[in-house]
Amino acid sequence: MIGTPSHGIYPSREGREEACLWYRYAVLFGGNAVSTTHDLVAALKAELKTAGITYAELAQQLGMAESSIKRVFAKADMPLSRIDEVLRVLKMDFAELARKVADAQPLRRELTLEQERAVVADRKLLLLAICCVSQWTFEQMVATYQLSDAECVKYLLQLDKLGIIELRPLNRYRLKIAKGFRWQPHGPVMEYFRKHVAADYYSGGFDADGETLLLVHGQISTSQAATFVERLQRVGQDFAQQHLADQKLSSEQKKPYTLIVGMRSWLFAAFRDLKRTPVADSAAAASITTRR
Repeated sequence: MIGTPSHGIYPSREGREEACLWYRYAVLFGGNAVSTTHDLVAALKAELKTAGITYAELAQQLGMAESSIKRVFAKADMPLSRIDEVLRVLKMDFAELARKVADAQPLRRELTLEQERAVVADRKLLLLAICCVSQWTFEQMVATYQLSDAECVKYLLQLDKLGIIELRPLNRYRLKIAKGFRWQPHGPVMEYFRKHVAADYYSGGFDADGETLLLVHGQISTSQAATFVERLQRVGQDFAQQHLADQKLSSEQKKPYTLIVGMRSWLFAAFRDLKRTPVADSAAAASITTRR
């Protein structure tokens, strides 16, 4: 059974350990047993060092020879049952260790085309993906949209499997995407945006309180263009953070807004035929020089 907001994604106390052990191992790490085991063993080493537990002390508590413990850690090849025994010595559970390993993994800057296709294949899954990228809480999702608790958890689990979030107990989640994350420029999500969203968004007047539309055209260096992109990304991050900060406000004190930030090297299609070509520019310059 899928948990509710008061119980999280694990069904019961009795089933929690098994769910953490196998679900996190198989799903959170994508089933890569070799590299994941190495990561888990490396994390165990770090935890033992932090706890001040030597290999000799660990061997004594596990009823093993110290040489056997050293050999297992040196090979970084340890069965899950042995990992579980070491965790008992450390007084940790597998979910906590898995989170530490996951937190150390590099964040995604974009999804694969296959992952994006899966997201846009279901309108509600796409909605929750956007909510997660915008850092909405579980409670906000079910309060704002026509989703039951179980339905919302079902979609969050799908986003977990797709690698967009790591779903945690009590229906909290950790984003597994980098701050500079973007949908693939010509991928399924951006195609959906162009087809179903862009015209609807820009059809507004942008003249109400708290609304604006600004178009600025100019020529700047490529290095400065990259600087502007970073600054614009920070604006998006600030907007998402303000969304979190204003959760404490009543519904009467806030309104839904959508911020779209874009910048590209581009010339209006209506004006492209008026632009001089590089050859024409050079010829014109040479003509002026000759006349002088």
